Amino acid sequence: MDESKRTALVLGATGGVGGAVARALLAHGWAVRGMARDPGKAAAAARNLANGIEWVKGDAMVQDDVVHAAHGTDVIVHGVNPPGYRDWNKLVLPMIDNTIAAARQAGGARIVLPGTIYNFDPAATPVLHENSPQEPRSRKGAIRKELEARLERAARAGEAPALILRAGDFFGPHVRASWFAQAMVAPGKPVKRLTVLNRGVGHSWAYLPDLAETFARLLSAPDLLRTFERVQFEGMWDPDGHRMPEAIAAAVGRPRLLERAFPWWLMQIAAPLGGFPREAVDILPFWRHPVKLDNSRLVALLDAEPRTLLAEALRATLQGMGCLPGAGTAMRRLAA
Repeated sequence: MDESKRTALVLGATGGVGGAVARALLAHGWAVRGMARDPGKAAAAARNLANGIEWVKGDAMVQDDVVHAAHGTDVIVHGVNPPGYRDWNKLVLPMIDNTIAAARQAGGARIVLPGTIYNFDPAATPVLHENSPQEPRSRKGAIRKELEARLERAARAGEAPALILRAGDFFGPHVRASWFAQAMVAPGKPVKRLTVLNRGVGHSWAYLPDLAETFARLLSAPDLLRTFERVQFEGMWDPDGHRMPEAIAAAVGRPRLLERAFPWWLMQIAAPLGGFPREAVDILPFWRHPVKLDNSRLVALLDAEPRTLLAEALRATLQGMGCLPGAGTAMRRLAA
């Protein structure tokens, strides 16, 4: 690790958000460390996407592992989630406690959290501001609220500064765990039809490379940040559920695509059995009510939000998902 560079530990560097932030930090000249239960496997998986990460062995659920991995770092990016989101309600808070402990023992490394909109009541907050009241109506939202509260308490107590960058639903070339990739479009197949989640309702989308670039720019200007900083990423606002489907159709060169509605009714029937249906129903209100993110604080810090043209962003996303002509070859080469 180059000691002349600022150093970030990225927890979840093998995932979509963590991997994107790791790539952005590397591009900005940071030294980046990743932690994985199998460092060799993680390094091989990231070889073509984020070459240059120093991998160390560890588990985010083991505090000593996180403390060891965070030694000598300036920033800890908390981009980790339980595998397959299993036992989310049991594991998320212990994980953030481990990160707080590691940041404290690293001498006050800044903790960075990719925030979500689940902390809020979507029926009551059509526009989210950095200080909008957090009144969640879902299990996941209540946990997210407590997660952020623990970061704020640690920052106010002088243990470790924190940055929360909140955004809407992700899409991007290497994002697999997302509503875009798991519901709207089928990865690895030409796009012939779409599953529509929110016809007639506004929705916020975040192109992950732009969000990751925002993280990197904010972290590269630490003197501008408050001890506890909440910033919001506006991203792409679809005012009525039509803009995203129309843009996807344009990206694949078709005037429009066949559409079908997502089977929310089936999720509601199956929700008592747990698993994905229960998780889907838990956040259903966010597809039934518009929630737009106000990015005033972000613009005050950076002058402008990084923004890729939607057509370009969608072409890159679909290419990376193997949904455009010739993408299959590219996907095989990427995995080699």
